[in-house]
Amino acid sequence: MADLRNYQARAVNVGTHADASIDEGLRAYMLKVYNLMALGLVITGLAALGTMMLATTNDPATAVATLGNGKMLTSVGQTLYGSPLRWVVMLAPLGMVFYLSARINSMTTSAAQTAFWVFAGLMGLSLSSIFLVYTAQSIVQTFFITAAAFGALSLWGYTTKRDLTGMGTFLVMGVFGLIIAMVVNIFLQSSALQFAISSIGVLIFAGLTAYDTQQIKEMYYEGDSSEVSGRKAIMGALRLYLDFINLFTFLLQFLGNRE
Repeated sequence: MADLRNYQARAVNVGTHADASIDEGLRAYMLKVYNLMALGLVITGLAALGTMMLATTNDPATAVATLGNGKMLTSVGQTLYGSPLRWVVMLAPLGMVFYLSARINSMTTSAAQTAFWVFAGLMGLSLSSIFLVYTAQSIVQTFFITAAAFGALSLWGYTTKRDLTGMGTFLVMGVFGLIIAMVVNIFLQSSALQFAISSIGVLIFAGLTAYDTQQIKEMYYEGDSSEVSGRKAIMGALRLYLDFINLFTFLLQFLGNRE
């Protein structure tokens, strides 16, 4: 009987150590995902701010164009926002998302990480135009509101025991519907439809933040090699980054004060 009790005690002890090891590995993995996402946001913010500094001026002598709200554009700004190049600026981040998603399994961790940084920079270039539309104060305020909402939603997705798979499938379908509505509204220019798009967009990406967090958590496997784990972390960071950016832009349409 004593031997049996000792065997059971050893089994329980081994199981406890295994669970602790998995928990520690999962925490390190999720921390890496959040750190990569946060650094991507920093790169995006610096790229957006730097682009806007090059694209606008307060000196009428160096301005080549003036917008309706009084913003004066330099030759760089006119090229980025007033020429056909603006379509390249708008679509380049989307192209990088497709490229990274399709090629990440065949890339090294360092190459995938570099591609993510390039994508974040291109996104900053694309988002720089928001400084032409909204005041800097409202952009900063909306960013912090987004950060608080994102943090709460991601924490819920990480800790909830509820399976969010069904909700995720519905939300992904909603994203495709949202894209179609946005394309249609380019031609209609309907303020009512734009309000509906913004409202639905906030709800969809709020839900996706929780869903993606749970999915990223479930992607973790203790037996992964460092390369596989690194690629998973980068892909997870990309998903959360996109959730944050989309949540921010849709909230900005509600909360932002226009110039």
